[in-house]
This record gives sequence, C-alpha cells and structure tokens, in this order.
Amino acid sequence: MAIECVVLGAGQEVGKSCAVVSINGKKIMFDCGMHMGYVDHRRYPDFSLISKSADFNNVLSCIVITHFHLDHIGALPYFTEVCGYNGPIYMTYPTKALAPLMLDDYRKVMVGRGEEQQFTNENILNCMKKVTAVDIKQTVQVDKDLQIRAYYAGHVLGAAMFYASVGDAAMVYTGDYNMTPDRHLGAAQIDRLHLDLLITESTYGKTIRDSKYAREREFLKAVHNCVANGGKVLIPTFALGRAQELCILLDDYWERMNLKVPIYFSSGLTIQANLYYKVLISWTSQKVKDTYATRNAFNFKNVQSFERSLIHAPGPCVLFATPGMLSGGFSLEVFKHWAPCESNLITLPGYCVAGTVGHKLSDKTTKVDVDKDTQIDVRCKIHRLSFSPHTDEKGIMDLVKFLSPKNVILVHGEITNMSYLKGRIQSELGIQCYYPSNNETVSFPTTHFVKADASATFIRSSLTPNFKFLKDEATDMAPVQVCDERVTQGILVMEKGQKVKILHQDELLTMVGTKQTEVEFAYCFPFNLCSLKVPVTDDNSLIHILNTKLSDEVAEFGVQDCMDVIQVNSFHLAVCKNGNCLYRINSHGSTMGSDCVFFCCNWSISDKILAWRVISLIKNMSSSVESVFG
Repeated sequence: MAIECVVLGAGQEVGKSCAVVSINGKKIMFDCGMHMGYVDHRRYPDFSLISKSADFNNVLSCIVITHFHLDHIGALPYFTEVCGYNGPIYMTYPTKALAPLMLDDYRKVMVGRGEEQQFTNENILNCMKKVTAVDIKQTVQVDKDLQIRAYYAGHVLGAAMFYASVGDAAMVYTGDYNMTPDRHLGAAQIDRLHLDLLITESTYGKTIRDSKYAREREFLKAVHNCVANGGKVLIPTFALGRAQELCILLDDYWERMNLKVPIYFSSGLTIQANLYYKVLISWTSQKVKDTYATRNAFNFKNVQSFERSLIHAPGPCVLFATPGMLSGGFSLEVFKHWAPCESNLITLPGYCVAGTVGHKLSDKTTKVDVDKDTQIDVRCKIHRLSFSPHTDEKGIMDLVKFLSPKNVILVHGEITNMSYLKGRIQSELGIQCYYPSNNETVSFPTTHFVKADASATFIRSSLTPNFKFLKDEATDMAPVQVCDERVTQGILVMEKGQKVKILHQDELLTMVGTKQTEVEFAYCFPFNLCSLKVPVTDDNSLIHILNTKLSDEVAEFGVQDCMDVIQVNSFHLAVCKNGNCLYRINSHGSTMGSDCVFFCCNWSISDKILAWRVISLIKNMSSSVESVFG
C-alpha cells in the first residue's frame, strides 16, 4: 500500500494550488485554484493528468477546498461545470458562503479586461450546489474507507487544514495557515496525529517576521505620513481577509488620533463581505467574540463606500481597492491614475504572485508595464509590508515538529524557500522532505497496523525482569552498568477465522506440536595466506596460527584449541574443500590462486554478533583478499 501525490499547481511556485493524492486507492483533490499571473493555459491545473479520458467522476473520490482565495478555488467552477466533475466537494461553512462572492468578483474582472469568460455566474451558483459544508473537527465519512476532518487554520475566515485517512494510512493537507493570531482571527489549531504525509505551504519558508505590533506601527506611520502631507494611499487587497484586518487597525487608529481623512472601500463587495463576517463571528478570534456583545469589530465608523468619480477628487484619502496584487480590475485602474504623483503611496500588505503588477513594483521602480500596450511612470512611494496571513519559517517548522509525519511535501512557495526548508526539516527533524515541481509525482509506502491480542504467557515474559550486570574491569571505580534483557519478542499468529494474536515461542511449539529447533547460519569466504607472513604447511597448521591470533581478541569467550577447526561458543570455522559450496560469497568469476583458501563457518542465532566479530577479525588479517576477489 502506498500514498502517491501528483502536484498539479503550486509546485515550486505560488499560484493555482492543486494536489491530487492517492491513499490506498482513494484519490482526493486538495484545492482547485487558478494562477493570478497568467491568462493562457497556465491559468488552470492540467486536469488531463488526473484522467486522459476526462472521466473525473470515477477517478476522484472527492474534492477538498481549504479556503476561498482564488489561487485555491478559482478553477473549481470551470472543473465542475465545464470539465464535468459531479462528485463530492467539501469545504467549511464560511468558505461556501464567501467563495461565490470572490469568484463572481473575479469573473467581472476578466470581463472588464476583455478576456474570454471562463465561467458564468450561473456556473458559480451550480458549482456551489454540489458543495457539502463541514464544521471544524467534524469527521466526514466520504465512503466506507475514506474519512476527512477539518481543523482551524487561521489565515482567512473559514480556512481549514484537512486530515484524510484510508485504513491505517493518514495525511494532512494544510492549505494556507497562520500559526499566530491577528486582530480578527485565531492561530491554527490541530491535534497531534499519526501521519504518513504532511503537505504544507511554504510561502514565507525563509522569513522570520518582526512582531505583529512592529509591523502595525510601521504601516500606520507610513499611511499617516502620506495623508498628513496631502497624499492619497492605495491599498490593493482582496475583499476578504486582509481588508477586514487592516480596516480594524485603521479604524481604531483613526478614532485614537481623531483623524478626519476618509477611508474608502472600492466596491460593494467588501461591504457585503463585512455582513458575512458579522454573521460568522464564531469563526473569528477569541477577542472579537468576547467583545461582540458590546461592539462588533466589523462595524467600521470611519470607512465608507468609494465612488469612481472620487479618483480625481482633491485632498488626502485611504482607499482599499480590489483585487490584491494589482492583478487587474479597479485597483489597477486607480494605480494608473495615482502612481505618477510623488505625494501618493501604494502600500502592498501581502504576497504578490509573479506576473502581477504588484510583483513588479519595488522601492526603486520608475516605470512599470501594466500590459503590452501600457507603461506607467511610477513616482509615488512604494511600501511593502508583510501583513500576509501566511505563517513564517518558524511557524512551518513548529507545525512539522509537532505533527512529526513520516514524509513532508512543500508546496505554495518559491524554490529557494523550499530548498532551504527541506534542508532544515531533514537535518534538524530527521524527516524526509520533497518539493516537487508542477505535474511531478511523489510516492511513499504507508504504514499498516494490525490490532492483536496478547497471550498471558507472552505478557508475563515481557514483564519479568532479566537483569545483566556489566563492569569495566580495567577501571576499578567504573560504575556497574545494568541491562534488562527480558524477552519482548513474540510470534504473530494469524489463523483463518480467528483474531490475530501474539504468542510466546513456547506456546507456538505446543500449538503446532513440535519441539524447539535451533536456526543456524552459514557463510563461506576467501582468505589470502600471504597475509599471515609465516609458513603454512597444511590445514591444521593454518587453523593453529589463526587460533593463536584470535585467542587475545575474543579471550572472554574462550577460543577452543582444536586440531582442524576454530570453535568459539556455537561458532565453528574450518577450511572449505567444496568447490560448489552453497554458502560461498560471489568471487565475480576470479580464479583462486594457490596462496588462497576458503573458510566455511556456521553458528546459531544466539552468537550472531560474536560470529561476525570473528569473521571480521579474520578478514582484516587477509589484507589483500579484496584486490584478488573484489
């Protein structure tokens, strides 16, 4: 049995998250996202890798969506309504409520850019009808073998990590998560689980963030300085998540500083989203829930809706405009008007995917191509600050250490971050780690547990101490070492129609009606006589010479001085005259010279360590054997 994972998106990049994992024959698609930096075939995952015949319903057991961001859900309406998938889809209640808003908003952006419409509003609504909503820590039995369970991930409202198990094989797919709480969401929480595989995001895999308060102070200072000097502040952000976080921060600051500068939302979408936040208050942070009775954190006193005519209005203001990353839509339209003015500020609060205008901007940017026909003269200030809801390097390492899976796959990150994280995970935690590229497959064996009863005799033998006292004779003051050599090995018996049971070895002998037998091992190897540097007249003299040399090395076991054999406990060694000896090591077709002989030896399992020690000592005497037979 095995786990096989093919990464269809977010492999060595951030964008179009999609991983199809096969667990003991069950195939699960985790996330179905789109890439915000592309408008061609690279926008969506290559679904043909799931099924060449497009028979997705029979191939996939289910789809699991971790949260409503477009790079995790943007391709879902296309996959269900255009590609024809009609199987089970699972996501949390907030994700199901908010996803249609995000999807339809982006559909309008595509239409506004003159692109071919990938899906309609009707497609979105029909897609959502196929979704089953789940709650945190609710275990869902997808079929008789496959179970899934959601865990709180922070990041955005409704984001979840998903646990999946089939029989004894189990894994967790994190999606995006945050290991530290913010102003409106709590930190990710998950049980300690026995996992064969963890698939985790690695967006900030090589970054240790400053404290939240330091970042907030820096952001507020930059915004306040701009508006105090009469400038306009553009904050490109997606309508859900960072918009609410930063609105809470600015609204509170405006109250404390008694500022009258207007704060705007660019569209009714964020206003509508705030209504959902109020309804879904139970998914927010503990602080927001505690103060809900006296004050709803999402009632922003200083925030109002923005009219398009205000783009050219004089005077300072702060504008939250969608979409984030300046990937198109109204935020990009405002950027074109405000970027050429030196008094204005563009602040980018989160990660910007390669290919977007936001990714192209830097502190020293003077010109930026927004499309193939338009270049903008950028004179305004550019301020990047990580208010991203993703965890950082420390958070990722803490989660991997806490869960301690057998294998880790890194997705949703840049290749340099992934390579660095892989090194840390493997060297510090001793866990095998991979970061496959898009369309690459990784496979792992899975664990198979068998529940078994144990006989009373086996349990008693395991509980009875069998102490052995060891002391270093060379040092009088050395402490005595105490070893417990009790037998904890049993024999697993699987009888047809009976429950699996562990028996003591004596019970097995009684059960099968036989006497105890001794297992013996045998080995035949070459020896170079020239290495002895003394004359050897016959086999007896050779054995006598070796006995003499070994007597000091294994004196504690008592080497017996026999005529034609070396004997130490159950270990026996003699010159082998059988040219077709079954136990002879492969000599790779070499011809044995007159100065070489073969030794054949055998021993019982109780003297396994002793036997290989003696064989090793004799081989070390034959220093040139390797060159003759190697």
